[in-house]
Amino acid sequence: MPADEKPKLYLITPPAFELSDFAPRLARVLDGAEIACLRLALATRDEDRLARAADACREVAHARDVPLVIETHVGLVARHGLDGVHLPDGARGVRAARKTLGNDAIVGAFARASRHEGMNAAEAGADYVAFGPAGESLLGDGSRAPADLFAWWSEMIEVPVVAEGALTPTVVAELAPFTDFFGIGEEIWAAEDPLAALAAITSPLA
Repeated sequence: MPADEKPKLYLITPPAFELSDFAPRLARVLDGAEIACLRLALATRDEDRLARAADACREVAHARDVPLVIETHVGLVARHGLDGVHLPDGARGVRAARKTLGNDAIVGAFARASRHEGMNAAEAGADYVAFGPAGESLLGDGSRAPADLFAWWSEMIEVPVVAEGALTPTVVAELAPFTDFFGIGEEIWAAEDPLAALAAITSPLA
């Protein structure tokens, strides 16, 4: 990333939410911060709930010119007028998603902390590759995507990189020179004021 460019913010929804409560909270965050992209990351496999959430989030996001991608569900992208898909399992599915959605859609991939998986996703046509957790976390096997992975990627690979998971102001400050986007989600949604929480986490970028 050019030295004069600051990382952009990539907002991730919580894995579960009540639409009537979440839509106005989302609108407030999008109105108060410059967000480059929004990811609908619901954990449910209930198609009706996903469809209603996709429509509501699209309405909020597109009114503010923010693209919306959905995690995993390639088949819902065209049906609900979304901008693309985020694939949580590395390079698997990137080529198929690109073929289904076309060249104009956003196709992103999460590669955990694997340089190899990230490179495979980039070569398969991903628009961005996300690594994480970027901060300390006891979830999963406790492994972390290290700063030197982001530093290597930003120097060697042209495909934009996203740092996400367990972000803190300290992690943001450490990775700011090496990442194109910070993917921020559950770090802020539990707070009474998600916009203030977002400002606090990203304070090193100010």
